[in-house]
Amino acid sequence: MKKVKQILAVIGILLLVALYVITFVLALTDDPNTMAVFRASLYCTFLVPVLIWAYTFIYKLLKNNYGSKPSDDDDKKAEE
Repeated sequence: MKKVKQILAVIGILLLVALYVITFVLALTDDPNTMAVFRASLYCTFLVPVLIWAYTFIYKLLKNNYGSKPSDDDDKKAEE
């Protein structure tokens, strides 16, 4: 789980940095789409960390629910 969190964190950081760099470059070039890209950057600043948290939370829940169930073989052994 630790490696999954680290990988998702690095991906999130790279994505956010790329968004900010693109916004900065567009602002310097006086592109008419600068405000739209800036709004997208602001939106993703909140969305990306929330999605990463949600993915890790769901992964943790699924791992705990499906990883800890005893198999049918264990039930048969307990009956004998």
